[in-house]
Amino acid sequence: MSAAVKICGLSEPESIRAAAEAGARYIGFVFFAKSPRAVTPERAAELAEVVPVGVARVGLFVNPEDALLTEVLAQVPLDIIQLHGTESPARVAEVRALTGLPVMKAVGVAGREDLDQLWDYGLVADLLLVDAKPAPDADLPGGNGLAFDWRLLVGRRWLKPWLLAGGLTPDNVAEAIRLTGAQGVDVSSGVESAPGVKDLGKIRAFVAAAQS
Repeated sequence: MSAAVKICGLSEPESIRAAAEAGARYIGFVFFAKSPRAVTPERAAELAEVVPVGVARVGLFVNPEDALLTEVLAQVPLDIIQLHGTESPARVAEVRALTGLPVMKAVGVAGREDLDQLWDYGLVADLLLVDAKPAPDADLPGGNGLAFDWRLLVGRRWLKPWLLAGGLTPDNVAEAIRLTGAQGVDVSSGVESAPGVKDLGKIRAFVAAAQS
């Protein structure tokens, strides 16, 4: 079963080209200062020019103020806004109205009790991202290389298309897709040689495995 691939946290033209040439459908830029993958709007604008037609440019934000969204969008031609913080469904709807762009909402999952949120967010978001819930004291809301029990998702469907994230690598992504039926997969640390440093070989291997 083939799934759409999102490679997140890209900060170099070479990794963007590798991801796009391999067949990734989404390229993610991180606008969260605490992340080792963060880029400035100026840098993201340069990188966005490298993304080929047909590949969506996704901007990842964590509990953003309107001013940050406006600043980034004034410089960077994004196609999708990804919200990866504790934004409420109402805030998701606000961001969608403010930006005029589709919104992908990340939801952290550790147990079955976390799945109910996906119904609420499915009413207002355009895409859902089912990720591993970070530890309470974690500095980053995602990109931590953590997985969760994928069996929680077996047979589950929500109101909107969804992507699976959390601890995915070239070695386990095919099994994750097979088990969960995920329509898409999102990876960041799983294709890195060090935090924030993408490995071109791992990018190619991940996309190939996800689409095998």
